[in-house]
Amino acid sequence: MKAITTLGTAVLFAALGSLVPAFAQQQKEEPKQEEKQPQQHAQPQQQHAQSQQAKPQSEKAPAQPQQRAQQQTQQKPQAAQQQQHAQQQTQQKQQQAQQHNQQAAQQQQHAQQQTQQKQQQAQQHNQQAAQQQQHAQQQNQQAANQQHAQHTPEQQRAQHTPEQQRAQQVAWQGHESNNWQSDHRTWQQRGGYHGYRIPDNRYNGYFGPNYGFVIYNQPYMVVGGFPRFQYNGFWFSLVDPWPNTWANDWYQTDDVYVVYQDNGYYMYNQRYPGVGIAISVSM
Repeated sequence: MKAITTLGTAVLFAALGSLVPAFAQQQKEEPKQEEKQPQQHAQPQQQHAQSQQAKPQSEKAPAQPQQRAQQQTQQKPQAAQQQQHAQQQTQQKQQQAQQHNQQAAQQQQHAQQQTQQKQQQAQQHNQQAAQQQQHAQQQNQQAANQQHAQHTPEQQRAQHTPEQQRAQQVAWQGHESNNWQSDHRTWQQRGGYHGYRIPDNRYNGYFGPNYGFVIYNQPYMVVGGFPRFQYNGFWFSLVDPWPNTWANDWYQTDDVYVVYQDNGYYMYNQRYPGVGIAISVSM
């Protein structure tokens, strides 16, 4: 038994002897592995530190788009304000242009109204002047008709002074024609009539073959050596000489009349029909 016990103890020591060195070696190896592990662990830390150092540079790159975005975000309200300000200015300019156009239209309308008023005033003035002239002519004609009806040629001659008779005689004798056919010229031959024209309402009522009168009974004067007489408010000047075939006192005794023919005025003597003397009319 002792031998078995001794043998068992020896075997146990032998086993322990083999186990202790192996355990010791394992314990030695384990620290080495642990040392390796920190080194291996240190490398990732070092890489992590390097990556941390590199990160600011890498993070700076994406920071620029973010700043740009912020700047763009800040610039958007400014752009909107500028656009709104530009729109306001455009509206103001449009309003000013509309106001200017309205003012111009009002001024033009006012000018047109003033022009119309002036035209109306001018028309009224012309109408009033024409009415006054017509009224005066009617009064002159009435006075001439009354004078012609109340006085005979003999009575009218008695009102002329000897000086007036001699003046008329000298003026009429000075315009007698020696050869009336060669001395006489029509208004067409003279280049047309350019004197005053008697209104139709006056001409139709007081002139023509049916309205004869004696020159000696009418107001008379001499202008530039040419005899003039007044009838129905108009003055008549002889342009042609009178034919020498007429009586020397024809202007005192013969009835004459005035007609408008061939674009001009002519005086005819009822005693010598067919002979028209060119005359000019004035007021």
